[in-house]
Amino acid sequence: MAEAQNKEVGDDFSYIIRLADTDIDGLKKIQTALTSVRGIGVRTAAMICDISGLERTRLAGDLSDEEQDVLRDAIESYSMTAPIWMLNRQRDPESGEYFHLFGQDAKLMQEDDISRLRAIKAYRGVRHASGNKVRGQRGRSNGRTGLTLGVHLKK
Repeated sequence: MAEAQNKEVGDDFSYIIRLADTDIDGLKKIQTALTSVRGIGVRTAAMICDISGLERTRLAGDLSDEEQDVLRDAIESYSMTAPIWMLNRQRDPESGEYFHLFGQDAKLMQEDDISRLRAIKAYRGVRHASGNKVRGQRGRSNGRTGLTLGVHLKK
């Protein structure tokens, strides 16, 4: 990060880029900067860079407007070009389709899924509603908050 800040930047350098309704830091490499978008991890960012044909190690602020448009198009067409196992929404319960969600759409869909689980009183929905661990982790001694912290000694 320090060497990216020490590098001389040109007049057309963008410190903030807007992609998928998210502000992206222009001082980071493209692959790292894309991970700030909800729904894009390291592997997905690498795949998007490969689809768009952009070098992963370039600074995001060095991208021209045309290259930013190419990157936007790669993000929009990701669900058609990426393999099925890399999509974050496989076999959607309502439509049965395969697609990938980014940004606010991913957050809203997750909230909808949790509210659906709560409505049908599924075990996972009950655990979400009560604020407990959902996926079978140990809850007795780990991940405790509030008054449950510490050891209570007998008097």
